[in-house]
Amino acid sequence: MKIDLTDTTASKINKALVQGRRAIGTPAVGMVLTMVIVTDEENAYDSIKAAEEASHEHPARTLVVIKRHARTPRDRTRSHLDAEVRVGADAGTGETVVLRMYGEVSDHADSVVLPLLLPDAPVVVWWPVDAPENPAKDPLGALAQRRITDLYTTENPQAELESRARSYAPGDTDLAWTRLTPWRSMLAAALDQARVPILSAAVEAEADNPAAELLARWLEARLHVTAERVVTAGPVVTGVRLGTESGEIVIDRPEGPLATLTLPGQPSRTLALKVRTTSELIAEELRRLDADEMYAIALRGEAPKETPDHV
Repeated sequence: MKIDLTDTTASKINKALVQGRRAIGTPAVGMVLTMVIVTDEENAYDSIKAAEEASHEHPARTLVVIKRHARTPRDRTRSHLDAEVRVGADAGTGETVVLRMYGEVSDHADSVVLPLLLPDAPVVVWWPVDAPENPAKDPLGALAQRRITDLYTTENPQAELESRARSYAPGDTDLAWTRLTPWRSMLAAALDQARVPILSAAVEAEADNPAAELLARWLEARLHVTAERVVTAGPVVTGVRLGTESGEIVIDRPEGPLATLTLPGQPSRTLALKVRTTSELIAEELRRLDADEMYAIALRGEAPKETPDHV
């Protein structure tokens, strides 16, 4: 069910949500968080689709903030809010409200969003594109326990990564880091099996790949070695090589959903290591809303307080 509201207010949007739930016989209970997506019109469709798919695992109220550019002189002087309320099958397993803000109201998006947050529920803010320089100090980011950005969507990922390192606050995370979860799990399992000191490391990926840089920094911090950055055709991380006295530990994924794991003195094994969809990445991030200390370590390249013998 969809309800369109023109030149509206947060109060009228809340009433429309109640009206929509009553019309389809669905109560508000069961939603576990509020997801705020801050995006532009071009990326709104894909972002909403990803959030709705993730809502099958994490039922949520999704608030989509779109700041519209003025198209006429009247738009530049007239401040107003249009909304599209979706409930039922049109909103995954939760509710979706698309908020299109014009004029001065777009400068105060937090005032519009605040009355629409689910009471006593965590808030997650996701910027699919154009994330603020300091997400924690952004007016919308300040409302959230978790703030999700994506270095892959920036023009200069390396420079943006350094900026994120300077402005990091507990609760910040990035989908470039989330994409590495299968790699980190596989590396940890390989090192558990090998149980040997690591003498060198190399990460292979396309040039300026932010996930590869985070992975290299994480290995450096955890293993106390210098990780070489090796440029390949990509398009994502294609391999990790860890040198030991008895040979190399290698995870190689040049293309496709399968990787090859090689340990010294053992036959190679084929393992699943697919490139995951955005909805899968968002669903993973919503499973934990506390501070991601490992992301902070990788972002800053800092060794943890207690460094284990292996990853």
